[in-house]
Amino acid sequence: MPLPDSLSRLIRPKSIAVFGGKEAGRVVEQCKKMGYQGEIWPVHPTKDEVHGYRCYRSVADLPAAPDAAFVGVNRTLTIEIMRQLRDRGAGGAICYASGFSEAVKELPDGHELQAQLVEAAGDMAVVGPNCYGFINMLDGALLWPDQHGMVRTERGVAVLTQSSNIACNISMQARGLPLAYLMTAGNQAQTGLSALAVAALEDPRVTAVGLHIEGFDDIEMLELLGRRARELKKPVIALKVGKSEAAQKATVSHTASLAGNDKVSSAVLDRLGIGRVETLPELLETLKLLHLFGPLADNTVSSMSCSGGEASLVADAGENRDIVFRDLKPEQLPVLRETLGQMVTLSNPLDYHTFVWGNCDKQTTAFSTMMQGDYALNLIVLDFPRADRCDPADWMTTVDAVIAAKQATGAHAGIVASMGENLPEDVAVRLMQEGVGAFYGINEALAAVDIAHRIHRAWSRPAPLPLLRASVSDSEPQTLTEYQSKQALAPFGLPVPKGQFAATPEAAAKAAAEIGFPVALKGSGVAHKTEAGAVKLNLRSEAEVLAAAHAMLSVAQGYLVEAMAGKPAAELIIGAMRDAVVGPVLTVGAGGILVELIEDSAVLTLPTTKEEIERALQGLKIAKLLNGYRGQAKADMPALINAIAAAAEFVIAHSATIEELDINPLMALPEGVVAADALVSVRE
Repeated sequence: MPLPDSLSRLIRPKSIAVFGGKEAGRVVEQCKKMGYQGEIWPVHPTKDEVHGYRCYRSVADLPAAPDAAFVGVNRTLTIEIMRQLRDRGAGGAICYASGFSEAVKELPDGHELQAQLVEAAGDMAVVGPNCYGFINMLDGALLWPDQHGMVRTERGVAVLTQSSNIACNISMQARGLPLAYLMTAGNQAQTGLSALAVAALEDPRVTAVGLHIEGFDDIEMLELLGRRARELKKPVIALKVGKSEAAQKATVSHTASLAGNDKVSSAVLDRLGIGRVETLPELLETLKLLHLFGPLADNTVSSMSCSGGEASLVADAGENRDIVFRDLKPEQLPVLRETLGQMVTLSNPLDYHTFVWGNCDKQTTAFSTMMQGDYALNLIVLDFPRADRCDPADWMTTVDAVIAAKQATGAHAGIVASMGENLPEDVAVRLMQEGVGAFYGINEALAAVDIAHRIHRAWSRPAPLPLLRASVSDSEPQTLTEYQSKQALAPFGLPVPKGQFAATPEAAAKAAAEIGFPVALKGSGVAHKTEAGAVKLNLRSEAEVLAAAHAMLSVAQGYLVEAMAGKPAAELIIGAMRDAVVGPVLTVGAGGILVELIEDSAVLTLPTTKEEIERALQGLKIAKLLNGYRGQAKADMPALINAIAAAAEFVIAHSATIEELDINPLMALPEGVVAADALVSVRE
């Protein structure tokens, strides 16, 4: 795969060659319309000119090797043109044609043809197939065969997606977001979103990057993106689809990508400091905030509106987010009281009524005073009336006051419309140019604050180690017995009960006496021990052990005798699985009977640290139990963290062979921990 620094020639071209008919003509038309200053070389077997530009007959006839090429011909001819461009020394090419791996159900040769495409391109960058290309509004370079809604800009954000149609939709946004780049990647056969995103991020005119991801293309390149974002202090956010089974199927059929496990995807993005959004509006609104203010050092928000109803909407929206509406500072109160009058309740969110409505000076004073409270973001709720039926003069007065207050205080400020259609685009553009956020939707604005602060927190932690990578054995997995599993885990530091394996009931009774009562007796080789009656707890004599062992004789293939653990503060599960995209990952969560009842778990990508383990534990619902709920005993957190770290080390040591790990329950005791049950599945 070409490195991102080599992609700069493709995405910031000084010369563009286009191949094909109607689509190629549109590329020329769009570049001309947007004032592209470089060379444009149409290539066509019969035409003499396209939109006033001379046509050439072949790659060999071109004046020089083009920096970028748009190849809009059929899929078989595309491959030959790619080979010719590579041999000529072109900087890179867009493959517009479809009918490759994404269409293998309809076209059985799709995989083979895509492999031929990659081979033909060699070390020349090729984006696609099955994609529109990209729009560079910084330089007016558009390898884009369709209409769009973008305008030239001197700086702005980059948005990248596998879906050309979603890219078209984003280009039509009327929200005041300055779009510098809009890129599509299609099947990501050779060059994927991550590499393109790094190349865009390296442009000093780009302020932030947003990704719409159907399937991770290259984990190493995604790690590089996260690392460069941190180093350049340019945040990256992602809308990762694939939560539902239907979305995962659509992803495979659309771009031949694997969506991967959704919880694993979240863990990977969190590890890399890439903020995750849930919707396209969230993506755009968060990019606005990051474009203006970057990551936020805290999550405090002030809100002002001239309606108690709006104040309530803001307050309730914050309940679903990691947002704090901190109380006003004492020094803010006198000025606000004098400005707003005696009937206004001074609080945050603040309903300032309509006493200062239409009064720019008083509004400026009130807004400035609010902005002096050291909040991460100061929001003013403002929904404009319809311009075709109403006079917006008083609303523009509020806009002027917000801009003046922001300029006077230097605080982060934004106007938010509770309904997106109630903020005119020209107002949003002006606000953004003045350094004031123009947010469409209260929920989206607060989501942006939450995500911007999460990125700040991620960057405040030490940079993550590279993700675990290992070649995978192709042998059939084998499941160890519980006794074998515990014997394999114990050397890594995972505490297991004192126990022995016994072949006969008599040997089990003898082992119990040596271990010391009370003991647990488990039938070996039984898949679902509890349901099969192959587990007996709190046996207090040899006679009880002997009787229990005889009762299991028909299902058990030997016995595991173990010392009973004490009463835990909580029971947890530690699991490991091999994700199709990321590889081995660890899961920690509520264990025992709570596993299926409350679905309380967190994914840890590997390698991990004790700090990350503690952060994951404190994010669980059962953290209250671990911390001593309602006067109950607290769990031994250092011992619990060490046990999970031991399990992680076991998985890392067996990364090429581990298929599954299931420790459930892990008993978190007031003093120490113990793995009451464990199962390991490995390949040879």
